[in-house]
Amino acid sequence: MPERLVQDRGPYELGEAVVRHRNTKVNTIVHTEGHDRLIENIETSYEYEVGYVPDGYAHRPDLIANVFYGDPGKWWLLMEVNSISDPFEGFKVNDRILIPKFS
Repeated sequence: MPERLVQDRGPYELGEAVVRHRNTKVNTIVHTEGHDRLIENIETSYEYEVGYVPDGYAHRPDLIANVFYGDPGKWWLLMEVNSISDPFEGFKVNDRILIPKFS
């Protein structure tokens, strides 16, 4: 597993920024240095398996992550790799998805 993900802070291991959205402060990883570096190298940083979303797993990246990694907390990595920003719009039954392999 890449060293930057070892501390298990989920996506916030990549760094975070505080932005204002609708007059509320929100923590985000989007457009932080760590996030941009991950996205820039996403195709070469991992080997991938190809999978398909089965019945019962639609819109549930946490369940998919739990099956492949034994850790539902890696849901965000599946979303990043598959360019999904909203789990209710992605991970539909029979969608083809990429699953990063960790050594």
